[in-house]
Amino acid sequence: MDMTGERRIPARREVVWRALNDPEVLRACIPGCQALDKVSETELTALAVVKVGPISARFQGAVTLCDLDPPNGYRIVGEGQGGVAGHARGEAVVRLDADGDETILGYEVKAQVGGKLAQLGGRMIDATARTLAASFFQSFAAEIERRESAASGAAAEPPNVSGHAPASAAAASGGSSIARPQPYRRNGGLLIAAGAAGAVLGALWCSAGRLSEVLGTPLSPDVQSVGRLLAVGAIGYLLGRRSPSTG
Repeated sequence: MDMTGERRIPARREVVWRALNDPEVLRACIPGCQALDKVSETELTALAVVKVGPISARFQGAVTLCDLDPPNGYRIVGEGQGGVAGHARGEAVVRLDADGDETILGYEVKAQVGGKLAQLGGRMIDATARTLAASFFQSFAAEIERRESAASGAAAEPPNVSGHAPASAAAASGGSSIARPQPYRRNGGLLIAAGAAGAVLGALWCSAGRLSEVLGTPLSPDVQSVGRLLAVGAIGYLLGRRSPSTG
């Protein structure tokens, strides 16, 4: 079986090259692929279920990348065993040509099949291979476009210029946030003035001798205690009013 073709990929050649060497991208795009593991920089193992006509085969194989020429292309050599369904062996040459911000991906495939698959006839095998190739390239282009869009969206996200950590960062740090000072209550000036007058009166009251002179009569110990309480309460109120309101 021989097959040639080319596809236009809406991405730069370097991006397409990286995707062709990314096992996650290939695993997501190869039809029927159940596993694709990278053994080394140039070797991969694969497991895929492929249906050719009435035969459904579970192929397990190995792929080797040869003649690497980044980002221009490479040659792929591989073979797979499908049990009683048969086996397949082949190679493909892949080339990447830049066309502005897009890439022309060309390929030439040569493959041989054996076992029950070979009995189906070349026409059915060729039709299946072309269908699988079309499905792969469609998924491949869509996967690259999705990743490029995600990368562009992340780069275009506006920076945080408020000086405060965003809500997501606050959540990641345990939900803590910096409390902003609260405004003072209304009519605070009038209340503070009243508190100040009470503090002065309390201080005079505590100075029993001076207040006695003002009033012309001595003060009892009980009255002096009341004066001390009034002074302490007024000073505490003033201190509370000078602090930001928490209610």
